[in-house]
Amino acid sequence: MRRQRGAARSTLRAMAVEITRVGTTKDQLGESPCWDADAQALCWIDAMAGTLWRLHVDADTTERHELPAPVGSIAPCRGAAVVVALRNRFARYDFATRTLEHLAGIGVDHPQVRFNDGKCDPAGNFLAGTLHADRQPGEAVMGGLYRLRIDGRVEQLADDIGFANGPCFSADGRVLYLADSLERTVWAYDYDPGGPLCNKRVFMKTHEFDSGPDGATVDAQGFFWTVLTRAAKLARLAPDGRLDRLIDLPVSYPSSICFGGPRLESMYLTTISRSARLTGRKANDGGLFRIDGLPAPGRLPHHYKDG
Repeated sequence: MRRQRGAARSTLRAMAVEITRVGTTKDQLGESPCWDADAQALCWIDAMAGTLWRLHVDADTTERHELPAPVGSIAPCRGAAVVVALRNRFARYDFATRTLEHLAGIGVDHPQVRFNDGKCDPAGNFLAGTLHADRQPGEAVMGGLYRLRIDGRVEQLADDIGFANGPCFSADGRVLYLADSLERTVWAYDYDPGGPLCNKRVFMKTHEFDSGPDGATVDAQGFFWTVLTRAAKLARLAPDGRLDRLIDLPVSYPSSICFGGPRLESMYLTTISRSARLTGRKANDGGLFRIDGLPAPGRLPHHYKDG
């Protein structure tokens, strides 16, 4: 396969995996799966509906919670709770009391700009990026990438990302991967949890798949995984950008991924049935899936260290 400029060439390996539908939930825009190792639970959202799901894997029971829609992303935090990126603010949701606590805003109030994907860094800060919908040619990007620090302060780390997706970190935490789906590019940055982003560079371009990159994660071997939504595929790349393998997915539009399970050997996949731009055509679209038989397990997710 012809690789993009700056990436190493690769002979792709076919991979036999097992993909299983989990439960019967059906999301409009399933997003932001995250694993809570303490509770042995998987959380994810329906971004359009404002639904927050919590699946207790051992008991095979699912809780449903409601948040103000649209919801951009979530990540586990201290106790039985998640940090949430709402339309233009951060909040903390407590599962036991079913209460939402406002944490901080970002000072952007525009009908076409809202939070999208997010993830915690190794130091316990929460990073979330925005999407600027229906941006016209030549129109400046509003929003970008923001960091909610553990003391509650908010910093804008980037102002040139129009559709942020898939933030995640290298195994040593020194590289931040961040996609701009509209640009069909995954960027890499040198990352310091106490400082600015540095050395922005292309890690992956996805034009050859006719798809933007979406949700992403990094496994225990340091390989980067990303969802190719419009191609209905999952891609794995080595740290040097070499395309290692592709997995075909049995849905119209996959959206995001995370590792989970007792040994982090399973990957969980959210999907889309109907978003603002995409409408699925398959019976299982909008469902949650588990993928087994991958070459490496995942890594424990970072938590938001609020308070």
